Amino acid sequence: MTSHRARSVQASVHAGIRWRLLRSGFAVGSWLLPTATVRRAHRLFDTPAASSRTRAQAHAPPPGLRFLPWQGERLALYRWGDPDREPTVLLVHGWSSFGQRFMSWLPALRAAGYAVVAFDHRGHGRSSGRRNDLAGFVDAVSAVERHLAGTGVRHDDARPALAAVIGHSLGAAAVALALSRGLRAQRVVLVAPPADLRAAKQRFARLIGLSGRLVQPLLQQFHDRTGIDPLGLQPHRYAPALSTPALVIHDCTDEEVPWGEGEQYARCWPGARLLSTQGLGHRRILDAPQVIEAAVRFVDGGVVGDRVVSTPNLPVGLV
Repeated sequence: MTSHRARSVQASVHAGIRWRLLRSGFAVGSWLLPTATVRRAHRLFDTPAASSRTRAQAHAPPPGLRFLPWQGERLALYRWGDPDREPTVLLVHGWSSFGQRFMSWLPALRAAGYAVVAFDHRGHGRSSGRRNDLAGFVDAVSAVERHLAGTGVRHDDARPALAAVIGHSLGAAAVALALSRGLRAQRVVLVAPPADLRAAKQRFARLIGLSGRLVQPLLQQFHDRTGIDPLGLQPHRYAPALSTPALVIHDCTDEEVPWGEGEQYARCWPGARLLSTQGLGHRRILDAPQVIEAAVRFVDGGVVGDRVVSTPNLPVGLV
């Protein structure tokens, strides 16, 4: 066994031990010190993985890198092409990811004539900060859109819209919510969007070994910090009022965000279309050539995906 392989195996063993200790700590803490354990879980839930920064640093920054001041932090902003002269597509990454995660999209978008802008959320990639959440994601998307429009104040009807906004995972959920709060775009693409913060917290609790009875206090921590009712973030509460043409792309085998959550967006959003894939999961879907081609075709005005037929008595919908 080479020394490199030996170090890799050793690191994997140590990581496994740390993970088991973490889960054991949350399981015991759930019963002995529930209040302190919920606070600890909330901090962990709101802290992006350190790999977001290391993976971002592995990419050479493009010449268009700049930093946007925002809420006492600095957001790393990436630009390809000229947003002042070309129709612009804004890319929004997911949790513990980074803006340049969309590099595989650049050739198709640039060939189609679009300027491309991406950014690192607070606590991610090259941006400053340590903690973040869905509310912070929504605010940052809106701030970047205002910056691209050339003003720091709320836009009026004369402000030109973005050609499209494309979001992945939590970034997709943030894009949808930002649209409900005034973000303007001609088209929107949501890739593997989560639809329910409660369900996300439940998945997180199972992952770290937190007792299920502490999910509600964990949600209350979000409410106390942001002033936002988590139930108000569910698509069926705001998507019916949206009019921006939308394409939802979700994989049927996604184990991180179930396909049904993406289907909720397509079902509740008037005129939205759903493109289902098979075997790509939650992460590989973002690099799949067929997904990129379909999304760019939709941004260009093409008809992609299927309409979801639903009634109030049909909770899942039929494609």
